[in-house]
Amino acid sequence: MEKLWWEIFIWLALVFISSVSAFITNISASLVELIVGIIAGNTIKPPITDWVSFLATFGAVILTFLAGAELESKVVRRYWKESIFIGFMGFLAPFILVSLISYFLLNWNLKQALISGIALSTTSVAVVYAVMIESGLNETNLGKVILAACFVN
Repeated sequence: MEKLWWEIFIWLALVFISSVSAFITNISASLVELIVGIIAGNTIKPPITDWVSFLATFGAVILTFLAGAELESKVVRRYWKESIFIGFMGFLAPFILVSLISYFLLNWNLKQALISGIALSTTSVAVVYAVMIESGLNETNLGKVILAACFVN
């Protein structure tokens, strides 16, 4: 039981550090959480237990659901061409660039280069939605088009 409390303490400390850092730097909390997570995952390596995986999956599903509920069908119908173009190009450009860099500069084989291109060209709807909510961009037509493009991506 003591180990469980220690794990909870580690995760809550990381959340606290992220929140305070986001407040001080005035950067979106979602982006700061990603940065703190990357740093913590590569340095202190907090334990990824079943309950942590469950909470992460649950949170991602809820955020994706909220983002989908935020889309207005009227705006999506009006700007469907723009949403599809931005979403498609938002995937295609990084996919081609990362795949070429992996293949030619890093000398990876073709399958590895393509997988790296796919991995680095997808967009997290949950992160984009959280940033848009914090910035108020979700209330504008531009924000709604960007969110629709994320779903296309």
